[in-house]
Formats: sequence, structure tokens, C-alpha cells
Amino acid sequence: MKEPFLEPVLRRMRIGRVIDEIRQVPGCTLLDVGCGYNHKFLSTVEPYITHGSGIDFKVPGVTEGKIKTIQARLDDTLPFADDSFDIVTMLAVLEHLDKPGEICEEIVRVLKAGGKLVLTVPGKRAKPVLEFLSYRLGIVNRAEIEDHKKYYDLDELQELSAGVATLEIEKHAPFQFGMNNFCVLKKVLGKDDR
Repeated sequence: MKEPFLEPVLRRMRIGRVIDEIRQVPGCTLLDVGCGYNHKFLSTVEPYITHGSGIDFKVPGVTEGKIKTIQARLDDTLPFADDSFDIVTMLAVLEHLDKPGEICEEIVRVLKAGGKLVLTVPGKRAKPVLEFLSYRLGIVNRAEIEDHKKYYDLDELQELSAGVATLEIEKHAPFQFGMNNFCVLKKVLGKDDR
């Protein structure tokens, strides 16, 4: 499947923004939610992890080296045991989810205590730009843009994390000229357990 011109460039920018978080936890176990049909992010970070799992409705189920992928829809459950991963990533995935709160609850369940969710998601300012690049110029995947359910800024990310009892924003920074969000959320003890 040939990608539109700008897709690999945008992916490299997202990976560049996230990879330092992975390097800070050497030998981590990692889950990439929405890993894509060719699990490029997992392949990129393989040298820094002990094990990486990927899940996406597009990916074929494979096991290669430290990586295992599972073909499944991202509805409201993840097929992994509790406390399985040090890091969960979602790169340009949150905006596609019908049930983002439910998936975040599941991510908390599969994260180890102190584990992190690292994500990128387009901001509201990106909507007209992405639509122009896709619909008019054809250099961004049109089907992907048409599938966007919601665009997020810090307020929406705070609202999402507030709906998940043990997930707190640790870091947030806009990138790509403010069109995209980089966010790290941490699994913390519940309020009653502190």
C-alpha cells in the first residue's frame, strides 16, 4: 500500500517526539495501541525495549524478534493481562477512537503502577490544515482524516484524564507549529490510596 507523500514525514516527526520517553525506561515492556499495518514505531524502538506488543485492526498478527502484533478492533477492551506494560503509546490514534475514555481505562488496567501513556494527537488548529492537505492536495491520507472523531487540545486532554481515576497528565507540549499535541500521562495511585 503506497502512502501519500506527507505521511512518512509526519510519522517520523511523531516518533522523534516520543522516542526519548522510551529511552528513559531502558528494557521496558511497551504496548503500541493503533500500531498500524506495518508497526513502524515498534520496529524503530525495538533496540530499546525488552518486549513490544502492537494492536490494530489493520495489522496482521506476527511475531518478529521482540515484537508481537495482534489484529483487533479498538473498542473498549484490550486483550492483555493487568499490569503488563511499562509504557503504552498511541501515536495519532486517539482522534480515531469511538470510545476514548474506555480505551484509556483499559490502558490504565494494563499499565504497571507508575507506568506511562505517551501519545500524540492533532489539535483543533490542525483540522482545516489536515483537510486541505488531504482533500485538496492529496498528500495526507484522506480516509484517515475522514475518520477523525475529535481534535484535542490541552483542555480536552485534561478532561479525558480527569475521567480516568488514576491517570494524570505529567507533560504536555504542542509541536508541529501547534498543530499536534505531545502528552505523557502517568498511572498514579487512586486518591484513597495516597
